[in-house]
Parts: sequence; structure tokens; C-alpha cells
Amino acid sequence: MGALSVEGLNLASDRAHRNRSTAELVERVLARGEGSLASNGAVAVFTGDRTGRSPKDKYLEDTPAVHGKIDWGKVNQPISPEQFDTTLRIATEHLNKQDEVFVFEGFAGADIKHRLGVRVVTHLAWHALFAETLFIKPGSASDAGDGSWTHDWTVINAGTHKLTAEEQAELGVSSPIYIAQSLEKRTVVILGTEYAGEMKKSIFYAMNFDMPEHGVFPMHCSCNISKADPSSVALFFGLSGTGKTTLSADPDRALIGDDEHGWGPHGVFNFEGGCYAKVVGLTREKEPQIFDAIKFGSVLENTIVDPDSRVPDYENVSVTENTRVTYPVDFIPDAKIPSVAGHPKHVVFLTADAFGVMPPISKLTPEQAMYYFINGYTSKLAGTEAGVTEPVPNFSPCFGGPFMPRRPSEYASMLSERIRAHGAKVWLLNTGWTGGPYGVGNRFSLKYTRAMVAAILNGWLDGVETREHPTLGLHMPVSIPEVPDEVLDPRNTWKDKAAYDAMAAKLARLFRENDTKFTMPDAVRAAGPRG
Repeated sequence: MGALSVEGLNLASDRAHRNRSTAELVERVLARGEGSLASNGAVAVFTGDRTGRSPKDKYLEDTPAVHGKIDWGKVNQPISPEQFDTTLRIATEHLNKQDEVFVFEGFAGADIKHRLGVRVVTHLAWHALFAETLFIKPGSASDAGDGSWTHDWTVINAGTHKLTAEEQAELGVSSPIYIAQSLEKRTVVILGTEYAGEMKKSIFYAMNFDMPEHGVFPMHCSCNISKADPSSVALFFGLSGTGKTTLSADPDRALIGDDEHGWGPHGVFNFEGGCYAKVVGLTREKEPQIFDAIKFGSVLENTIVDPDSRVPDYENVSVTENTRVTYPVDFIPDAKIPSVAGHPKHVVFLTADAFGVMPPISKLTPEQAMYYFINGYTSKLAGTEAGVTEPVPNFSPCFGGPFMPRRPSEYASMLSERIRAHGAKVWLLNTGWTGGPYGVGNRFSLKYTRAMVAAILNGWLDGVETREHPTLGLHMPVSIPEVPDEVLDPRNTWKDKAAYDAMAAKLARLFRENDTKFTMPDAVRAAGPRG
């Protein structure tokens, strides 16, 4: 390859590996001691002291061109152009000192009319392998274009360099980790953390900013489609650990994608070329598609591998509960490639309720759909972010607050317009706790949750009788095939009914406190809990 010039980086041909094959990248990972080969062929790596995202250490460059479009606050923390340039300088100086640099060039967006060209620069071979797995590689099966590549966004990953005390003082921070993003320069800089999910989510953030200006609604959701009926498309919204990947991996349906999608004028499309699945407790019996997708070309993060047999131990969470694997979408049997489909018939919101109060399934009115989407209630699960060691009740607007640069009302309006235009039905599924809160109750049975999803998708629930929850106002089906009737009303699963009522009232109050942050129509606000 010839020399590349990227943001001041010295990428001469004798040190830069550009779009190497999977086999070549795996060879470099092993030769450099960055990881080992598991018995299933996956590369097992560790991400250092950060095993989840670091949202408190992420910053957005504030410029006149973007200022009025951003929902500034704890998620979107502003920095000056000078601070961004300082970050960029520190990162490039670090990478320019490395003997080897790896460059990946690919795409985000399976729809060729709505995609961004992505360049990732890193000196860890396994980061390049991760990028090759997660994004769309030119000329691959997931690339619906002619194999050519155009450049839009650059990710400069210098995550092995932690900010020195002097650099922290220069940037005005007290953390060795610093992630900076410029929407105007279309550049991401990562310092101090080797957690690869930062690359993935930074490009999702970019899509969440860029796509609305092109008539595309960006969504933090998984998506699948019936193998027998291509008009039966379903979306599953939810934060990390709520079940997006698990529930969209269905042997009777073709996977579109497991995490990030756009809903455009002609239907939905995957932003990515791969999946990023949690593997804690993974078994072939429970999740056969995901289990069998872990093979050569996959990357296992923070998963303990037996030193003799090289067999991964998915029950071992000694490093983190946020053990993960990344693999190309086409590693899932019968996945739809390229990952595009028509307009959805069903939209499912997933929440992992740590209070044990939410019904396992609710049918939402259009007003309730907007209320629960804007509030985005769930629980942060252990390991998904730095410092989270057990489920924490959390409101995340649009079920993706950490990745949304624009105001929640803008995304909610886009969803509302599409639901009404295409007649999609909306459901709320609780994949969290029942019989009590976290520490007392148990998580809902995956077997029952799958049966509920099947009942939604095959139309069995379209006209089902429902009962209204007295506090939350949600409409709970009274019967679903293969699911015990008593678990459909969460109050029935608690031994202490008074304790349930008190916890339900508490959750309702939290909803009402949270919804004051947002401007919404009176009918939508009235569709919330009675707290």
C-alpha cells in the first residue's frame, strides 16, 4: 500500500497494515501477544482495566455549526475546539511512536443510499479485527455496493495511552481516560481505554447525528424478519443486556442486526456488519445461534479460557460480567445479507426492571408508546459501564440516551411518525425481575419471554383480552400460549402483595419525576403511570 495521511499520523507503508485479511489480523494478534486462540477458533482478548464503556469520560466538541442541534448535559459534555485539537495531538504523537499501526476502512450502514465511510486507526491488531468484524468491509457479503470506499469518519484509537498528570492538567480533567468526538471534523479520538465498544458506539453516535438530516430515524434496536413472510419485520429496542441480541436470534426468523439500525423511506437497515453479544452464561441449549457463531474471525472479550483445553468458560465472571463476543452478521445461519428489510410490523421495547414491578408483557397505545420511548426506563446491568456492579434503575431517553446527540423529542417524533404511517404495533417486554426486586426475585424465564415474542410476531396477541395495571396503566394480556397465566400479572409473583404495591407506587413516582424533564403532548403525559 502507499503512504496514508490521516490527521497528522505517520502511516508509511512499512508500518501500517491496511485492511488486512481476517487470517492476517489473527496472526498479528497472536504474534504480538495481544490474545490467544480459543478451542472454537475465536480470538480471546482482554481489554485492560476498563471492561465497559466510560461515558463520564466522553466529550463532544462544541462549535457554532452544531451547538443548537445538541442536547447538552451529562451525556453530551462540551469541550472547546482547542481541547479537541489537544486530544488529537496527544493521540497522534502516541501512534506515531508505534512500530506497527493497523488501518481498517469500511462502512456503517447496509443501505448504500444512507451509509458513512469509516476509517479506524489503532496500533492493536485485535482492535482492527474488531473493526473488521463490526463494521461493513468493502467487497464483503454485507457490502451491497461495488466494493469501492469513500471516507467520512475517522476513529483514532490510542487507547493504550493513559493521560499523564500533565496532559490531564492541560485538558482540565482528572481522569487518565479521555474520549473526544468532533461532529464537524468527523473524527473520534480514544485515549486511556482499550475497551473496543467505544469505537462501535462512537460511530453509532455519528449515525445518530447525521441520519436525521437525511430522513432516516436512527435506532438503538435489534431487528429480524420472518423467513416465511418478508413483510413481517420486528424491532427490539433496549439498552445493553436487556435482550436485543438474544431475542432477535430466532431460528424461525432471519437476523437483520442485533444493535443499531436506521428506519428510512423504504424500510429498515443495519448500521453494522456484525454483532456484539454478551456471553455470560451462554450455552448452546439456551442460545444456539449465538453459541455456534463464535468461531474463527470472532473476538471474545474478557472471557476466561481454560489454559489447557482452550475452552471458554462462559460462567466465569472473575474479570467482568460484561463478557462479550463480536462476529459478522453472516455467522448467524440464514441471516439476511445485505441487512436491509421493509417497514416493521411490530416494535418491542425491552426493559430490565430491577424493581420487579413491570409486567412481563404489555400492549401499548400510541400515546403510551411515545411516553415509554421518551422515558426509556430500564436498569443498567453489571459491567456494561465502568463502576456498575449490580443492576441500577435507570431512565435512558429513547432506550439509547448515552448515544444520542440530539434532543429526545426529535427522535421520538420520528418514531411516532413512522408507527402511525405504517401501522406498527408497539409492545413493552420486561426481561428483568419478577417475584421481587433484584436480590430477592428472579429474572424472567427466557423460555417464557421467547414464547411472548412468538405470540406477538405470529399475530396471536393482536386481539387478546387484556387487564389494566392499576398503577402503571399498562395493558397486560390475560393469557399467552406456553406461559403460565399467573406470571402475566407481576403482583401475583410476589409473596408480599403490600410490598409489591409500595414498590409499584415508588416506580410510578420515579417515572413522573423523570417525565418532567421532557416536553410532550398532554395526551402522551397522561398515558404514563398514575403516580
